[in-house]
Amino acid sequence: HFEIGGMHCGSCAAGIQMLLSTHDGIKSASISWDSKSGEIEFDDSKITIEGIQRAVSDIGYSAKVK
Repeated sequence: HFEIGGMHCGSCAAGIQMLLSTHDGIKSASISWDSKSGEIEFDDSKITIEGIQRAVSDIGYSAKVK
């Protein structure tokens, strides 16, 4: 579970979810603007928590482990 910062609308959540779905190692991503959070299932042999945070940060948002 991640707390996602910087979202302004549902389109922001959809964009983050789409971005994450393209990364190798991300099995699933469900981002919610309403709760400002996301559930991200990933293969830690392919991507780290820091890698997820960096990917989200690169497009202008923040991701903090809950």
